[in-house]
Amino acid sequence: MAEIIQKDGTWVFDGDTLRLTPGRDKNVSLLRRELGELAVPLHALAGVSFEQGRKSGRLRLRLRDGADPLLRATGGKLTEPNDPYQLIVESDRYGVAEYFVDEVRNALLLDEVPSGAVDRYLLPGPAVPLSVSAGDGTATFDGEHIRLEWNWKTEDAKAAAGPRSLAVADIAGVEWHPAVGLENGHLRFGVRHAPTKAPPKYDPNSVELWGFRKDPLMALVAAAVQARLPHPAAPAADVPPQRPKEITTPPDDIAPPAEHDHDAQLRRLRELGELHQSGVLTDDEFALAKQAVLKRM
Repeated sequence: MAEIIQKDGTWVFDGDTLRLTPGRDKNVSLLRRELGELAVPLHALAGVSFEQGRKSGRLRLRLRDGADPLLRATGGKLTEPNDPYQLIVESDRYGVAEYFVDEVRNALLLDEVPSGAVDRYLLPGPAVPLSVSAGDGTATFDGEHIRLEWNWKTEDAKAAAGPRSLAVADIAGVEWHPAVGLENGHLRFGVRHAPTKAPPKYDPNSVELWGFRKDPLMALVAAAVQARLPHPAAPAADVPPQRPKEITTPPDDIAPPAEHDHDAQLRRLRELGELHQSGVLTDDEFALAKQAVLKRM
């Protein structure tokens, strides 16, 4: 087991799972504290690194694309203080950090964990129920419905319709953008069959964010909803394969000429081989069908 304890947090690796616990230092971000301990399975990792600095260093985990709904919902826009997959390391613990990196890398190699993208979430996302007040409203999520309520700072045209309740089944996507400079951020829910180009200030399915302290917490709501939506890389629903028509031998009095029939049977054999290779025909079905064609030939 490898372990590193710092003011910024504690990381523990037992060979199968990395447990990331935020520290209690005043400099630890509100988002990381609210997110709490994360259990990251080894097969969700794409890599790990350690960067040394003059006064402090930084451990970084790189997750496989699509493994974490939080990273998916925030689209790489989380700033360093809010990124739960980074840990500030004091200079006197550089040796421990390097040992930690070696242990994780060796486990990735021994388990032959691929670094490519995944087609399902490997982390569960933030726990629900969850409620966050920031910007011009409050977003509450119970796992099935999102409720948006407005405050006195909400634009009149937006608040006039009253609170909004959105079912997860009606959500097509989630957008989260932090406030940057003079540009406001937002949390927006895309509703099926109701696209809109209205700015978040006027969109009743959006919470506008102004860059205040609690704004990053809206990313938790975005991640919790994202975890319950279909994974963007998930394969399409399987369509039951169509079985080939039963192969029968026509009566002798209507059988085609031998030469043409022979060519047709060769083509049929090739078709059967392609159906077998693509998985439409099982081994037994392919053997029976092939035997019937060969008898005709």
